Amino acid sequence: MSHIPRTLNLGCGVRPLAGAVNLDVSPDVGADVVHDLNCAPWPFPDDTFDEVHASDVIEHLDDVVEALGEMHRICRPGARIHIAVPHFSCANSFTDVTHRHHFGWRSFDPFLESTAPHQLAHYSRARFRRVSARIFFYHSLANKVVHRCANRWPEAYERRWAWVFPAWFISIELEAVKRAG
Repeated sequence: MSHIPRTLNLGCGVRPLAGAVNLDVSPDVGADVVHDLNCAPWPFPDDTFDEVHASDVIEHLDDVVEALGEMHRICRPGARIHIAVPHFSCANSFTDVTHRHHFGWRSFDPFLESTAPHQLAHYSRARFRRVSARIFFYHSLANKVVHRCANRWPEAYERRWAWVFPAWFISIELEAVKRAG
């Protein structure tokens, strides 16, 4: 079955994504759809999108679990979801008063499909496969080395080094996993 690829850009602000349905809470940014993502259900039918972008938006929402559930609902099976959120060690994670959540390497693990389900997997039926995840840092010579180490050993980085060498943000790509029936 062939279909036209559909892309959704959540929280587009003044940076719309060409060829995408751009959504924002503000009617002043020229978004294609004006909607508060804290209000579910979102204004899209099930299985609509092949790709969702959520850059610098999830940390502002009331309920991350509900937001990921809505992303899962509106995505077609196999759809890709690109999320960027501030890392918990980034000063901006705490100094931006509109941020309600802080994220680390394992923050999305309760949503991952696994043979050994995460202890918090019962919070949502939405399941994803992790395609990629990266911790990013401000550009500097020292951070080039830290970037490599942090992404090779993320748990060790967050336990011991995150407050010495703070990260900037986390980028994660998920794939929607849906089972028939």
